[in-house]
Amino acid sequence: MSLPETPSRGRVLIIAGSDSGGGAGVQADIKTITMLGGYAASAITAVTVQNTLGVSGVYAIPPDVVSAQARAVLDDIGADAVKTGMLGDVAMVETVAALLAAFPRIPAVVDPVMVAKGGASLLAQAAVDAVRRLLVPRATLLTPNAPEAQALTGLAAATTDDLRRAGEALLRGGARAVLMKGGHVAGDRVTDILMTAEGETVFQAPRIDTVHTHGTGCTLASACAVGLAQGLRLPEAVGRAFDYVHKAMLHAPGLGGGHGPLGHGWPLMDLPARR
Repeated sequence: MSLPETPSRGRVLIIAGSDSGGGAGVQADIKTITMLGGYAASAITAVTVQNTLGVSGVYAIPPDVVSAQARAVLDDIGADAVKTGMLGDVAMVETVAALLAAFPRIPAVVDPVMVAKGGASLLAQAAVDAVRRLLVPRATLLTPNAPEAQALTGLAAATTDDLRRAGEALLRGGARAVLMKGGHVAGDRVTDILMTAEGETVFQAPRIDTVHTHGTGCTLASACAVGLAQGLRLPEAVGRAFDYVHKAMLHAPGLGGGHGPLGHGWPLMDLPARR
């Protein structure tokens, strides 16, 4: 199936789960893409029952319904990038991999979501191998945090150098680029490393002492996706995304009693940053 030839204009198809609390998942993706000037469409993979205190229920959408949602968007509106998030199980991973294979010209940002901020599992253990085999090789950009990188490679991910080694393994596994996220690595600065076959670009920012970090991974991946959809070069897209997430954390609204959401609308806020 061929897509209509149109110039890049920031259309992003999100394939991910819904977060009833609005801090992560499709809700965070839509806010991010909109705030960065793109257009967000979605194929919902699961409905989760969650708030800042954790996930209390997950209800999967049938894979054929997810595929139908995605194809309805692609056949009409089109997309300049695809961003994947929570997939849940092997059948969903296989479905999404088939979609990416059917539209190989569309850049794919793959966020290998495995565990929610509160600790709930969002990917069956059996599906980790499916992500490694089927999605990593189709990723224009893969965005694992340290635990996800360790699960996908079997390598330690406790230091920045560990992340580099895991990133090299993921590049050998077929990803065209990997953004190794350093939020789980100890230190007073957060270091993310964008790695490609040509080299690496390092992004750093002071660590923010806050519990309001729910949805940081989803937000970063969708910010990268909309940058690619708008025609930015990969380092520029990632750099803008890194800055957007950092400022969204500084402007977190302080909602809920647990891991609160980010301030996705910070560019519209005439408010001082809060810590």
